[in-house]
Formats: sequence, structure tokens, C-alpha cells
Amino acid sequence: MTGNPLRVGLVGYGLAGSVFHAPLIDATEGLVLDTVVTSHPERQQQARDAYPDVRVAASADELFDRAAELDLVVVASPNRTHVPLATTALKAGLPVVVDKPLAGTAAEARELAALAEERGLLLSVFQNRRWDNDFLTLKKLVADGELGDVYRFESRFERWRPQLKGGWRESGDPAEIGGLLYDLGSHVVDQALVLFGPVTSVYAESDVRREGALADDDTFIALTHASGVRSHLYVSATTAQLGPRFRVLGSKAGYVKHGLDPQEAALRDGLRPGPDAAGWGTEPEELWGRVGAGESPVTGGGRAVRTLPGDYPAYYTAVARALRDGGPNPVTAQEAADALDVLEAARRSAAEKVTVTL
Repeated sequence: MTGNPLRVGLVGYGLAGSVFHAPLIDATEGLVLDTVVTSHPERQQQARDAYPDVRVAASADELFDRAAELDLVVVASPNRTHVPLATTALKAGLPVVVDKPLAGTAAEARELAALAEERGLLLSVFQNRRWDNDFLTLKKLVADGELGDVYRFESRFERWRPQLKGGWRESGDPAEIGGLLYDLGSHVVDQALVLFGPVTSVYAESDVRREGALADDDTFIALTHASGVRSHLYVSATTAQLGPRFRVLGSKAGYVKHGLDPQEAALRDGLRPGPDAAGWGTEPEELWGRVGAGESPVTGGGRAVRTLPGDYPAYYTAVARALRDGGPNPVTAQEAADALDVLEAARRSAAEKVTVTL
């Protein structure tokens, strides 16, 4: 990739900004982290310590005052700010990456998509879990026909966090767009749509289990895809015994995979992708999933299938190519809107105890 690097302004330096976006932007050829926006003095110092050449702004207004000096804005601030900040960026003539969920409703997402198209600007959504090691492996197994016709897709993003952490993600205020349905649910629904296509009906159960909790912390979503596949998706903070990350059943074989992609843990530990990061996104053989039929993977049945390396850096590499060379948008706003259709239907299904037809 030739030419001067594209200058990136990052709004938000909490978990999403500091652990995911900043390191991945910094590691991407053709991008440079120009400015970090955070009003927290401690986070401002953390940004300066991690990226000595970065500018720090206390507000998004300061960033947009310098819009002409930037090439891309990344919105990694709380969910309620995604739509207004993305709107401001697009109206300022700046391409935008927005952390998931893009918006609180599919209608808002489509309005943003229309604005971006009208302005001729990139609007992309950070769905990093498309580049998880297990998802890349499953995607290849399905594409290669290793499982035959898939009948049922079980996906679990479960945690054991019996104590509340506090903050907007656990807020019961609908304006905050908190809770696990829109947090982890954004990932598992997006993965199901990528693998098996549009959804025709949605059924969901959503509960608030922990004492003092105000937002959903234990949710189940059942999808019927137009293709005939059924997806059963679980997101929870109250799972004392974790199930398999994936259990996928087909006409020829099934695939069972336990454990989580290692990239988030690596980023939290301060490790960084790049030429010197040998083995980035890989996991040991004992964690590989198994493919088989009529056998229990718990007792070693089936055959071990090497897990492909996870590749979060691929997202920003694709963003840089889209901006520089006109390459494809790695995750479009329309795809995000389709996922939000499902999330909205799930919320309605759980509240009204009905199956929702899309």
C-alpha cells in the first residue's frame, strides 16, 4: 500500500477503544492513529503512554474541528452515542467505522447507510468476531461440505460473572442500548446470518438473573433461516458451567468446538499483532474442535480439525484497502441493519412471549 498513511481519529478509549481499536489501527499498514478522544484524565495518559505520537482530545467536537486533517473516524464510545457521532462524522465528510451495534434500531442503521451512500463515504461496522479462529474454521467446513447440509447451528457466548460490574452496559435505561442481547447478541446473530443467510422467524427468552441487575444477562434466541437451518444462540453472564462455543449438526457430520478465540485475551494482555507476533490468533492442538458422526467429542470421538488462526487485523486491513483502493467494505451498514432486524424481533419476542415473523 503506497502513499501517506490515512489519519484516524478514535472516539472512545474504554474497553473497545483501548483493547481492540487502537492496537489494531496501530498495527495496520496504511493507517496511523492520529487522535484519541476521551474526557477521562487517566485514559488520556494511558493513550499517551501507549502511543507517544498521538494527539489527545477531550471531546468529539475538538476532533471534528480538525475534520479536514483526518481520513477516518472510528466510533468506539458508548452505544447511545453511535448514531449521533457517526452522523456528525459523515456530514463532516469523513468515512466512519462504528463499533457494534451500529444503532439501537434497524431503521436508524438504514438512515445512516443512506447518508453514507448519499455522501459517497465508507460506513463500516466493527464485527471482529467474523475473524475469530473458530468461526473462520467453521465457515470453511461449511463451504467445503464437510458437514453436509447443516440442520442446526448452536452458538454460545457464555460467561460466569455472578457479580455486577456496573456501567452503561448493565443499565436498564433503553437509551443506553445495554444488556447482552445487543452486546454479545450482536456477535452471535451476525455470525449466524453470515453462515446461513436471512431469517424468517425469531423466538427469544430474555431474563435478568443477577440481583441488582437492570438489563438482560441471560438470553436465548432461536432463528429459522430461509435456507431451513435453525440457529440456537445463547448469550449469558450467569453460566456456571460453560457449553461448547459451537455445536453444528449436518447431514454428514457435526462439529463441536469449545473455548474462545485467543485474540481478545492477547490484546488485553498487551500483546500486539504484527510481523513480530509469531502465532497470532493460533491455539494449541488440545483446543481444536472435532468433526464426526455418532461419536462423543468428550471422549475423543471424531477427528480433530486444526483451528485456523484468528485474524482481527484483517478487518482494518480491509478498511484501509476500501479507502485507498476502492476495495470492498468488510462489514456493511446494511448487514448491520439486517442483524438489528433480528435483535429487535428477539426483544419483542421475549417481551411479548411470541414468535416474530420477519
